[in-house]
This record gives sequence, C-alpha cells and structure tokens, in this order.
Amino acid sequence: MPESPVLSLENLKTYFFTRSGTAKAVDGVCLDLRKGETLGIVGESGSGKSVTCLSILRLVPPPGRIVDGKILLEGRNLLELSKRELRQVRGKQIGMVFQDPMTSLNPFLSIGDQVAETLLVHEQLSRRQALRRAAEVLEKVGISDAANRLADYPHRFSGGMRQRVMIAMALIGNPKILIADEPTTALDVTIQAQVLELFRQIKADFGASIILITHNLGIVAGMADHVAVMYAGRVVEYAPTEEMFSRPRHPYTLALLATLPRPGEGGNDLQPIPGTPPDLTRLPPGCAFYDRCPFHEQHCLEEAPPLLPVGKDHWASCWVDFTAGR
Repeated sequence: MPESPVLSLENLKTYFFTRSGTAKAVDGVCLDLRKGETLGIVGESGSGKSVTCLSILRLVPPPGRIVDGKILLEGRNLLELSKRELRQVRGKQIGMVFQDPMTSLNPFLSIGDQVAETLLVHEQLSRRQALRRAAEVLEKVGISDAANRLADYPHRFSGGMRQRVMIAMALIGNPKILIADEPTTALDVTIQAQVLELFRQIKADFGASIILITHNLGIVAGMADHVAVMYAGRVVEYAPTEEMFSRPRHPYTLALLATLPRPGEGGNDLQPIPGTPPDLTRLPPGCAFYDRCPFHEQHCLEEAPPLLPVGKDHWASCWVDFTAGR
C-alpha cells in the first residue's frame, strides 16, 4: 500500500476580489507531496505557482482569499486551524524560502535575530542558545565564520549570502516540508549552482520534502522527482520528471519545453509561446490555453478539460491526443 502523502491540496481555490473583477489565481488545484520527494511547480508568471504556496501557509495578501478546498498536512486541514494553531505550523512543520531575500529580510534586524526567531517562538530556548543554534545552521548553509556575523545586517551580505540566510531561516526549525519560491532568481550562474547543491544536501541531511517553484525547466530537470505544470491557476499536467520531459501530454508543457535552448540543434533559435496568458478575471468557459494552442478543436472552446490519468502517475487536462502518430 503506497505511503500517504505528507501534504495534499484538494480542490484549492484562492481568488483575488478586485474592482475589475474576481481573479481566479488558484482555481481548483489538487496536488500531493510525498515524504522525502522534491515537487517542481513550473509555469509562466501569473500561472498561480506562488499563490498556491502562499495559500498553503495562509499568507495570501488582501484582497486575496482562500474560498474553497482543503490543505491537508498529514491529514490535518490547515484551513480549519486557528491563528494560534497555525503559528505552530509555520516555521516548525513547514518552512518557506521567499522569492526576494532583500525584501523578505528585515533591514532593521540583525541576521542572527532573524534566523533565531523561529527557535524563540517554537522552543524553550534562551536567546543565547537560539543564537548559538542559528550560527550552527548558518555554517551548514555555507556562511563561514557565522558566529561573528550574527550581528551583521542584511545589507552587509551579497545576494547569494542573503539567499543562504533565507534558507537557514526556513531550516532552523527542522521542518518536514520546505517551500522554495524561485530560490535562484537574480543570482549569477555560479551562485545558482551553489544554492541548488545546497538544496540537494538539505534533502539528504534533513530528510525534508521540498516544493520548488521555478520558471526554469533546467533546474526542475536536475532537482525534482515530480513536476506540476500550472497555467491560468490550474494544474494542466502532472508527471514524474523524466516522463514529463520525454513524453509531455499537454500542449502548454510541449510549448514550454520548446523554449529550452538545445546545444547543437540550433540552440540560439528559441521558440517563444505565441500570444499571452488569459485575463484571470475573464477566463473562458473552455480551455484557458485555447487561443495559444496549435492543436485546439471546437470542443476545447466549449468545455474545460478535467485533469485525467494518461499514464502511470501521469495526469493531463487536454481533450486532444496530439501525440497520436508522433
């Protein structure tokens, strides 16, 4: 019997209620995260990746609101918890590395105080003990001489070092789940490689399950066990990583893969996806990818396809089998 997932999203819906209409940023997302695995979530900007993960921790900013669904952490619905109960989940059971470390770190607090805060909230430790643990975790994530840098402020650190501080903040409570939102954005290639190697080490040392949000399919290929492709607030394809790259079953996934450079195969001739994503306040009744899809049929315009199994542990939401004869 397969092991129960450590985290499950069931029909999760998060909408933003604006003057111009209701933006369905997350519209019926279903996902499972298994123990010890890395789940990659990919898609263009505005596809709902970050809002999905903010919803898990109930950190959606106004005018956004979770309107339906379940977020089950080992069977416990986080949407039913009080604010006090939820505080025991954030940092302790689920840690999050936010997208921009410069704006996520408080410029008026020292690095040591920010990293140690989780321990002061969740464990019976003195400030001295918490700072000592903070230095140990900072050393683990690659910040040398961490004990002497605890009093430094964020502006004293480089972009790569600030990202490591954010990772240390997420890890210090030894969470079961680590959510990383675009952890390599704005980092140069060398620092990016170091951060990704750090995530591999974290998975090996801490045994954490990881949700990796990124628009970089190359990172997903090297890091993730499973991939969820999001478009217009919905998961349009879910599959094991190797299967998704070798046999995509949704036209949007196929289009994303076509944007990747291929050395030795005219790698400089990138193939952009035509058109633009739909307005989330005015989603069509059928498939949201209809206007950009080269395989669409009349049925696609009339009814949105459900997410259905198309192979072993492989799901896709498309009425057309465009792989026939390929």
